Amino acid sequence: MITPPLSLYVHLPWCLRKCPYCDFNSYEAGGSLPEEEYVAALLRDLDVEADHARGRMVRSIFVGGGTPSLFSGHAIATLMDGIRARVGIAADAEVTLEANPGAAEARRFEEYRRAGVNRLSMGVQSFRDPQLRALGRIHSAEEAALAYAAARSAGFEDVNLDLMYALPGDGVAEALADLREAIALRPGHLSWYQLTLEPDTAFHRRPPRGLPEEEAVCAIEEAGRALLAQSGYARYEVSAYATPGRQCRHNLNYWQFGDYLGIGAGAHAKLTVPREGRIERRARQRNPRSYMRQAGTPEAYSVECVADTKQRIVEYMMNALRLCEGFECQAFETCTGVPWSRIEAAVSTAVAGGLLECERRCVRPTAAGMRYLNNLVAAFDTTG
Repeated sequence: MITPPLSLYVHLPWCLRKCPYCDFNSYEAGGSLPEEEYVAALLRDLDVEADHARGRMVRSIFVGGGTPSLFSGHAIATLMDGIRARVGIAADAEVTLEANPGAAEARRFEEYRRAGVNRLSMGVQSFRDPQLRALGRIHSAEEAALAYAAARSAGFEDVNLDLMYALPGDGVAEALADLREAIALRPGHLSWYQLTLEPDTAFHRRPPRGLPEEEAVCAIEEAGRALLAQSGYARYEVSAYATPGRQCRHNLNYWQFGDYLGIGAGAHAKLTVPREGRIERRARQRNPRSYMRQAGTPEAYSVECVADTKQRIVEYMMNALRLCEGFECQAFETCTGVPWSRIEAAVSTAVAGGLLECERRCVRPTAAGMRYLNNLVAAFDTTG
């Protein structure tokens, strides 16, 4: 087992309106945000975690939510200054902030850029106003395009657009119309993913009408992937597409089973302790008010030691098999501390079933393996 690369995730949990499909730890703001109090809590939280970064450089930072772009440029600058004062950050670190395409927030992009953010991830979801309304989004298609232009004008060369398919009323033509609108803007990265009805969401309790059937979803996926490839976007993960050199390094670290610190209400962390042969997972208090009271104390988080061999194998596969390139056998052993022999039979079975390819000690999912990823990962739940 080795010490893998290190990232930092920062969670800002507030949004203007909770989307009916969202299962993230987010809360409607309902008034002014406690920016100063929350940023101070984040930095107290990072004080606790800083020991885990000693002697290591943070390779990427991701500020997610919620809607982080509700926070002022001053608050983000205070946060970034505080992070830099507590942990080492690589000179070429990728620093992403999630943004909502609201016009008022777009005016802050220049301030975020000056604060040290060098990548924006914009939750567009659709370029069709009826679908945006059905999704509970508060912006219009025109505002999304204007926000993207504002990001470019502010100097952001690295921008991701989040886009959904299989929306109410979607067929192939409708979904591809959205995709063409996004491609026409030429972002470096596109996250193109299916609307799913996650448990404990409003859509799970009351599904929207007009969702396409599975056959139509498959046709949308096939046509959309072909269009993305023709347009210069290479698929490198289940739902991630990028032009050359624009893959999201922060998410790649997750999928390659890297380490990450997590601060903020509901944030999670994963840390490897090679000298003790163990992996730790940490989870923060989810409620923002409770988090702000407890940040910097042991009461703010819980710790789980991932000691079980089966759990390590399954967690590794849940991440690595999302990548089109898969993983190397040596990487599996050094990241998990588990010998290849423990999964060799499961790999052979998945190869025989057409879900995996294995060549020169490199394992990658087939198209069927990526489509039925849950089934593929479940095959490794018997290897412990």
